[in-house]
Amino acid sequence: MRLCPLIVGVTLCDVLSASPTTGLYVLVVLTFGAYLPNSLYPGYQHAFGADDLTMTLIHAVFALVSAPALLLLSPVSDRFGARPVLRAGIVLAALGSACFALAPGVEWLLVGRVAQGLALGATTGAAAALVSEETAGGGRRRGAVLSGIAFVAGTALGAAVGGFLGQYAPAPYVLPFLLHLVLLAIAWYWVSALAPTTALAAGRIQHWRPTVPRIPRGMRALFATASAVGFLAWTTAGLFLAIIPALLARSGRDNTAVTGCILGSVLLCSALTQPLVGRLGPRRAQLAGLAGLLVSLSLLSLTAGRSVSLTLAAAVVAGAGHGLAYAGAAAAVDARAPGTERAALTGALYLSFYLGSGLPALAVGLLTVPFSLTATTCLVTSIAAILVLLTSIAVAEVDKATRIPRIPSNGKIVYIKLK
Repeated sequence: MRLCPLIVGVTLCDVLSASPTTGLYVLVVLTFGAYLPNSLYPGYQHAFGADDLTMTLIHAVFALVSAPALLLLSPVSDRFGARPVLRAGIVLAALGSACFALAPGVEWLLVGRVAQGLALGATTGAAAALVSEETAGGGRRRGAVLSGIAFVAGTALGAAVGGFLGQYAPAPYVLPFLLHLVLLAIAWYWVSALAPTTALAAGRIQHWRPTVPRIPRGMRALFATASAVGFLAWTTAGLFLAIIPALLARSGRDNTAVTGCILGSVLLCSALTQPLVGRLGPRRAQLAGLAGLLVSLSLLSLTAGRSVSLTLAAAVVAGAGHGLAYAGAAAAVDARAPGTERAALTGALYLSFYLGSGLPALAVGLLTVPFSLTATTCLVTSIAAILVLLTSIAVAEVDKATRIPRIPSNGKIVYIKLK
């Protein structure tokens, strides 16, 4: 009888270390750590005497590093398998958290963000492809949605947990990152349980060099619109994550727990709406998500952090729109991606996601040099809203282009949507 708990524990570990669960867990843990500092940035800014441009650069450098890492390193898992890629990402993520926990100045924060960006950029394609392959029996669209939920859930948890620990923990700038190191240790154990690829197990040398993935001719228009939708979805989320802490702090609402809740609500609502993509389909999900993004950007432009209730409402709508748009774009590409290039194409798509989360936030930081943060927020959100409208038109036009006419015997034209 004493062996029962041990047997149950071993069985549970075996179940949890299955390939799809491991891929999902790695996505959650790495995104958790990447967004753990967001609610803490005002405290870092005050402690180190940094200006707005420096802090937005620290936030944005994560995306600027992740983007080329995604583009160049995602094909590695197609050649070598997921295990070595995920291990390397875990080590880099641990370095990033260690830099934040021990940081004596902004330079360490910058190094930590670079490490986090490399970690998530190198492993996103591998983890998402692992989940998609292992859930193929239930449909590849399901795998894409699960990966999207895991990615966003980790982001939400990171922002919320960082905010609560920053407000109530005894060591607010150390304890969150120690927690992340523990979660990374579990991820290392599960990843180590993955079976190596056949080629590696046989000892054959795999030759690889960084390459830019080739988008198949038949899905280039679809890939372009999906990338634009994902870019704008993460632009909206990135603006909330980057500037809301500063806006709330300067309006006298510098409670990091409240800030963490608002930031977390963006990604929590996103995770809750992503399962709807399976019912709506990729096209309708993207269009509905873009509508939500338009409303949230308008609210953010109007409130600029002056009202907690309106900011929270904007965050909720932004999250719902983000989830539908982002997951719809990922599902559209994953459904058409060739199996041998899935990780590479997933990485190329996520490139637009990371650029969306980083570049607009960096633009805000640059514009705060000649303008106030409030004026800059209104300007950037207005530009983003216009781009959302234009992208909605493009998504609808691409859907029309994927239909070909068939003339049956009765002479009526019937349109068949290309798969």
